[in-house]
Amino acid sequence: MRIIGLDIHRVFAEAVALEAGRLIRLGRIEMRRDRLAEFARSLTHDDHVVIEATGNATVVAEVLRPHAGRVVIANPQQVRLIAYAKIKTDRIDASVLARLYASGFLPEVWVPDERTQALRRQVTRRNQLVRQRTRLKNMVQSVLHAQLIPPCPTADLFGPKGRAWLVEQILPADERSAVERHMREYDRLGEDLDAVERDLARGALADEQTKRLMTIPGIHMVVAVGIMAAIGHIERFANPQQLVSYFGLNPSVHQSGNGPVHRGRITKRGRGHARGMLVEAAWVAARVPGPLRAFFLRIRARRGQHVAAVATARKLAVLIWHMLRRNEDYAWLRSALHARKIRDIELAAGHPARRGQRGAAYAYNLSTVRQRERRRVEQAYERLVKGWTQHGPKVRTGAATEARQ
Repeated sequence: MRIIGLDIHRVFAEAVALEAGRLIRLGRIEMRRDRLAEFARSLTHDDHVVIEATGNATVVAEVLRPHAGRVVIANPQQVRLIAYAKIKTDRIDASVLARLYASGFLPEVWVPDERTQALRRQVTRRNQLVRQRTRLKNMVQSVLHAQLIPPCPTADLFGPKGRAWLVEQILPADERSAVERHMREYDRLGEDLDAVERDLARGALADEQTKRLMTIPGIHMVVAVGIMAAIGHIERFANPQQLVSYFGLNPSVHQSGNGPVHRGRITKRGRGHARGMLVEAAWVAARVPGPLRAFFLRIRARRGQHVAAVATARKLAVLIWHMLRRNEDYAWLRSALHARKIRDIELAAGHPARRGQRGAAYAYNLSTVRQRERRRVEQAYERLVKGWTQHGPKVRTGAATEARQ
């Protein structure tokens, strides 16, 4: 078996082969699809190729995989020998990848299937569009602040009332031109955002797992799609702790020898965008009756609301793992709210409005129905926890043994 390490750059890749304990330099390969395909045809099914995770690593693996026995993408955060090497060249980097794989110590990255990759790209595009629109909003606000104009009396400066108020404000000619230019760009990005969300909504309607996550309070279509894009296949996580670590919501642990264990802040390693959406969902879930709100209030009383929000996000990750593995909806489902979420997806996907017809989501428009559902969840949770007693800290095994003696 021959192990080939590829150190990928923007315009070329350095290739080194490890065969029978000897390193052989294969030279540089231009990072063009035709050149890479030519190199792939020189491989055999006895060759294993190792590359480091980069922006184009997935495409490189896709080109090489039909010709090689195996293509492995290494986790760059854990390949410390390359990051902290005293002598660092492209050839050394490729050699280290090959040697780590040969020794069995190479941390691999899961390569998603084509559908998950496409979903991740769409989620990333939506996030980029939202960030660009936020940037334009901040630029307009900075212009108003620089001209000593008070804040807009309406909630949304870019809404109809906010724009009407903005037209009445006195601005220099160049600033007025800049604001109008930012407004036009904001509207153009809004059209692109609608197109991306339309594609995401159509995919969500066809995915039962995405709709299942939306039974949890605080998780709507965008959050559910983003989480499913990050997870891919839930079967690759053997337990909920692995999923928590994947989102970077597990606390950092420091211990040496027989010393005490010190737990610090969360690691924040993994899918940062999905972690942010889980925290956002946790804030909403904390306002809805049920076990998530009760958990949030218990943590908030001891550690503050920000720690409680992160802890609730971690609880959501554990809950998501169990729901997806068991194919079960959230136990504290509010039917009218979930029907409204599904209807919002249908409208975002381009389904007709059906004005004048009362569908399954109509009940959520009635305040009496919403209040009845909230009371039902509150009463059900109160019946569940009725009679529970609060216990103190667990007694250590040694102390318990001595007490029995």
